[in-house]
Amino acid sequence: MNSPHYILLPVSSLFIAVSFALAFLLNFLPWGGLIGVPDFVALVLVFWSIHQPRKVGIGVAFAMGLLMDVHDAIHLGENALAYTLLSYFAITIHRRVLWFSPLAQSLHVFPLFLFVQCVQIAVRLLVAPDAHFPGWWYFSVSLVTTLLWPVATFLLLAPQRRAVDKDDTRPI
Repeated sequence: MNSPHYILLPVSSLFIAVSFALAFLLNFLPWGGLIGVPDFVALVLVFWSIHQPRKVGIGVAFAMGLLMDVHDAIHLGENALAYTLLSYFAITIHRRVLWFSPLAQSLHVFPLFLFVQCVQIAVRLLVAPDAHFPGWWYFSVSLVTTLLWPVATFLLLAPQRRAVDKDDTRPI
């Protein structure tokens, strides 16, 4: 069975901005103390850093990290540092990751999400003398965020896909 191969249209900068805004809104929801709530901003940041590294880079990651720092009311720069490193490493592996299916890409981005949480924990433990390790369930966020990778890939690439053309005489 032949699966259609899509030629992606160029992505709109407005669509990227809207996807970040929606990710912020999802992060702003009052999830309470639920375990495993994904970091939607990190998910969208990694996606666009891999798929559009020239449009979304380290500067965008730093700015979004500062906004998340202000929202979370934590040490200023904790998320900024973590998201900057996340974007840097996502851009570093972007050519390799794009060769794989979205499910296989999940295996490549899981260490990135886990690394970001380790950076956040390290900053908290170094800066606050009374801070304590939150427990191993804290890292379930990385797992849930990774499980959402194929869904995010489908949703964020949907506006760029062309309709499958049935004309067999055209080469593209």
